[in-house]
Amino acid sequence: MATAQSDDARFTVPLYTTAEAARYLDVRDTTLRRWVKGYHQEYRDRPPVRGEPLITDLPPEKRGGPSIPFIGLAEGMFLSALRKARMPLQQIRPALELVRDKIGVEHALASRKLYLAGAQLLWEVSARGEIDDEARHGARDLIVLKDGQYVFRQVIEQYLQQITYDEDYARSVLLPGYEVARIAADLRTNFGKPYFTATGTPLYVVQNMLRARETIEDVAGDFGLPVDQVTEVAQRDGLLAA
Repeated sequence: MATAQSDDARFTVPLYTTAEAARYLDVRDTTLRRWVKGYHQEYRDRPPVRGEPLITDLPPEKRGGPSIPFIGLAEGMFLSALRKARMPLQQIRPALELVRDKIGVEHALASRKLYLAGAQLLWEVSARGEIDDEARHGARDLIVLKDGQYVFRQVIEQYLQQITYDEDYARSVLLPGYEVARIAADLRTNFGKPYFTATGTPLYVVQNMLRARETIEDVAGDFGLPVDQVTEVAQRDGLLAA
């Protein structure tokens, strides 16, 4: 039976390759691949360890083409927040998987429910002994008690505040890794490709002009962008003219 998600391009249209999504989320390509594909590790003296995929991945239309839809990028944003908090995902993966089950929706990592109730659920999961000690301590390291409620640590909350939700799921993502430039991904603008929020200018257009040795000032002037934002993109992507 069809669901509302089956008619929502956020879930059904592959937009980003793994390498692109990793760059947008400011994580290593190998890290994102483990999130997308899961992992399997064999050991001589103990049972194998498996980790299920955590990010939505679709069949690409052609070999090597985009496979991650917008909702996968949003799921990756939450996982990126955990990395920013220097928390090894393997340490809290069991707790995270239990929280996904308790939220009771598909694509829980990109859901508004996780943003609103995830910290409290992590505490409940860690308090009930449903996971091993490593996962329990890892989960508790992500949350703090504030005004009588369990909330995500500030570094995680800052990341999650860069996600805008509709009633249920992520609608737009302000990409991490920038201190000055404000660059977002939103399926309603530029078909999901990142863009400068100040003008709607696609990020790749600015990058291509910088690669063509256009000056930062000329690029900023052509698109009405703040010079400091274009400068940060040039620095981050190694596109400063020699």
